[in-house]
Amino acid sequence: MPSDRYNLIVEGFLQDTGFNYVSQIGVVQCQAALVNALIERWRPETHSFHFPVGECAVTLEDVALIYGLPTNGLPVTGPTLSSYEVLEAECLDQFGVAPRQTDCRGSFIKLTWFRALKDRLVLVDDIQIQRYVKCHIMLLFGTVMFGDKSGAGVHWKFLPLLRNFAGIIQFSWGSACLAHMYRALCRATRVDCKEIDGPLTLLLAWAWIRLPFLASIPSNPRIFPIANRWHNWERENWPYRLRKLEHLRGNLDALQEGQFVWEPYAIGQTDPDVIPADIRQHSAIWSATVPLISFECIEWHASDRLRSQFGLTQGIPQQERDLGEAHGQVLTGPKNQDWSGTHSVWVMHWMNRYSHVLVQDTVPSQHQSDIYLHWYRRTYGDHLHLSQLGPEENQHGDPMINQENQQEQPPPPSQTHAQQEPEQFSPYIPDTHSADYLSIPVHQQYWNVPYQE
Repeated sequence: MPSDRYNLIVEGFLQDTGFNYVSQIGVVQCQAALVNALIERWRPETHSFHFPVGECAVTLEDVALIYGLPTNGLPVTGPTLSSYEVLEAECLDQFGVAPRQTDCRGSFIKLTWFRALKDRLVLVDDIQIQRYVKCHIMLLFGTVMFGDKSGAGVHWKFLPLLRNFAGIIQFSWGSACLAHMYRALCRATRVDCKEIDGPLTLLLAWAWIRLPFLASIPSNPRIFPIANRWHNWERENWPYRLRKLEHLRGNLDALQEGQFVWEPYAIGQTDPDVIPADIRQHSAIWSATVPLISFECIEWHASDRLRSQFGLTQGIPQQERDLGEAHGQVLTGPKNQDWSGTHSVWVMHWMNRYSHVLVQDTVPSQHQSDIYLHWYRRTYGDHLHLSQLGPEENQHGDPMINQENQQEQPPPPSQTHAQQEPEQFSPYIPDTHSADYLSIPVHQQYWNVPYQE
């Protein structure tokens, strides 16, 4: 997939939308074995990774600092309308032109159409510049933020949220991106999983930050967004690319306290001057225990199980949050629905996010942490050391794989897609087979993410 560069003339306009940092992320090589090792540790019912040292996950703090996306704002939601005529009218209103039906598949618009339009625009006034920036944002949606396994199209449901150019920055794009990553991980644990999609750069950068002994050699530690620390890492780390799943599984089985970095962005770990003020100003909500919302996609930010990542004492958490039918919603076939109404309970919870921010216990103690670890290892101990499980104990097959149609399909690659089935979760039993089977979409093997001309 070719890089999506942008003209420096639009820099100020891009900053006004909140997408200036994520637009600067360069090529980040995907490390398939590490992705697979993380999927083995993901538990859909808790929305967290289960390591020997405790539960952990990618949080709102991580997506804000790794991608540089705005996290505090309105939920990314609204109606989805399966009508070419409505799609055409929306594009005519925002871009002055509309894609032909051959440039679409269902409710997806080909990324090539946005790229061609972006290249044709002459940046002579604010209207043309805003159209250019909107094209660039839609390309970000279709690649590094909400990309699917085809990497060929983007759902037009996002376009109405871009109508008011000044209001684009008011949405929590970071929480929507995180919702898509959680959904990709949950689906990747399923028995019929064939590939994983979603923001893999975010997942990998999180792992390299938290597990530095498994990371490739980072570049300048003062770079922001943090994902760019591993720009083109494969050039200097060829042996690292040859690591197998079995090797990484053993490393995680033997994980000791002190090897996992619970607070990588604290003073002493990351220079506070590296993190821009417009990103850090929303840090108050990063620990909120809230739903993550992106139209039909609802996931759970289980920060109450991740207190150690926010410098707080971890106690025994409450029962896992059951999202019910909201956790299995997909866009298949015609889906004319206003998701802000369908998910109104979750939207209201997000709007009250300041009420769900974590606070430190009155008298934190090491004894409380010891009680938690005893409970955690007693409850989940059978699956904290995966090298001990034999292949006969694996009922799920290849954990990272996902070839079913999870949504209305965007313009497809040449392969035939399997028939869509309703989403079902079953108790997770990790895979113990060789890493040779790993299947990552070609367009995600090298993240040709937009950067400046």
